[in-house]
Amino acid sequence: MYVDLHCHSTASDGMLTPAGVVARAHERGVGVLALTDHDTLDGLPEARVEAERRGIELIDGIELSCTWNGATIHVLGYAFAPEAPALQRAIAALHEGRWARSEEIDRRLEAKGMPGCLEGARMVQQERGDSGNAPSRPHFAEFMVRAGFVKDHAQAFQRWLGAGKLGDVKQHWPTLESTLETLRDSGASISLAHPCHYDFTRTKRRKLVAAFVEGGGHALEVSNGPQVDSQVGMLANLAREFGLLATAGSDFHGPRQWSELGSYRGLPADVTLLWPRLARMEHPTS
Repeated sequence: MYVDLHCHSTASDGMLTPAGVVARAHERGVGVLALTDHDTLDGLPEARVEAERRGIELIDGIELSCTWNGATIHVLGYAFAPEAPALQRAIAALHEGRWARSEEIDRRLEAKGMPGCLEGARMVQQERGDSGNAPSRPHFAEFMVRAGFVKDHAQAFQRWLGAGKLGDVKQHWPTLESTLETLRDSGASISLAHPCHYDFTRTKRRKLVAAFVEGGGHALEVSNGPQVDSQVGMLANLAREFGLLATAGSDFHGPRQWSELGSYRGLPADVTLLWPRLARMEHPTS
């Protein structure tokens, strides 16, 4: 695929540096790329330098965490004003909250006989690339494997870090409504990330999309990595029903993980794409 509007670098929980993500995207034939790290813009300057060197069109992006009806939801913002006060305030609060969460994970694991996990997770994180953000659960998992606390990443999540486990520390994310307001105030185009990743019934997912539209959202991520065709079709139908644009992306985090850069199921021909609008916004004279 030529366009990839969802990927991650070491600025959040990815395996490659921002420059490395752009270089790999170029090698795989991606011509339009949005770097959408979780709750941070830190990777964008490095990515832009590499994109200019490689001749890739880079769209500023971010994936913000929020809550709706008690569930954690992710929202993608594109082509915003990076210095917008509302966005900077939101990122600062999320940054602080992520560090508090990592410290709590560390305390809980130490109480179960696994000391030094935050320091170790931070070491893993810094090996992959410099970051001022808190280490995430995959960083903790990697250290736990190295320290011999678990046999592999799967066991780390199944026993300690996965949903409902000891290390699944709930973050006090902002609401969906306030997150959409933040992105609107920053001039962003907004897409609801991977709607089929949430453990919702069809009815609840439709209510989420309705709330997203009511809050000023613009698009649905209709295709996300190796998502099955039936889900792509269902999300395309929702996009049509609610008059939303469509986005797609690999959700790349690293080689041999969820999906490769530029790789995702094709979109139905009759959905209206968001990315040409982003290109016009970023390059209004073209």
